[in-house]
Amino acid sequence: MKTSTLLHSLFIGTAATALLSSCGEDPGENVNQATTTDAVEKGDSSVPEGAVRYEFLDSSKITFVGSKKVGASHEGGFNEFSGFFTLKDGKPVGNDHQVVIQMDSLFSDAEKLTAHLKGDDFFAVSEFPTSKFDVTSLSPDGDSGYQISGNLTLRGTTKNITFPAQVSLNDGLAELNAEFKINRMDFGVSYQGAGDNLINEDVVIRFDLEAKAAE
Repeated sequence: MKTSTLLHSLFIGTAATALLSSCGEDPGENVNQATTTDAVEKGDSSVPEGAVRYEFLDSSKITFVGSKKVGASHEGGFNEFSGFFTLKDGKPVGNDHQVVIQMDSLFSDAEKLTAHLKGDDFFAVSEFPTSKFDVTSLSPDGDSGYQISGNLTLRGTTKNITFPAQVSLNDGLAELNAEFKINRMDFGVSYQGAGDNLINEDVVIRFDLEAKAAE
């Protein structure tokens, strides 16, 4: 289980992003929209001969940013999650790759917002304590790039999403980096807000995953 309390690792936690958000800019404007379809039946998940499973290190981060239609955005992430991806000759192979998030570990940049996000209006954490991303397929896209497809289960709803990612292996450290946005409405997270606090449907997600070979 990965556990981290580094709140400074909030997604897009740079001063430049904060400045843009305060000016009402949409932080997801230039971020790839994940393709979302119905859940896909997972095929043969046997591991190719010679492949190695890499398990997440505590330095890994899963973070997000949501925004209002007018005004500021809010950043957050998850302190507890576990998972792995499988590489052969430094490249991801097959579909034996998975992320499981403990939803009660959600944090944000505002205490009241964190409580609200955990409640029934958003993720209903008490009813749906975990979320899962289970890879169903991947394909090369450039030198170290891949298109990754997987079933994402969030708030009890499962959809297949596809997004671009970069994967590398250097000195025994495997890294996967991805930034994309999903429409929360696809997963039953339908709270709209009200008045001047209407909330954008798209949420930006970032994976900054570091892993070492399982012992």
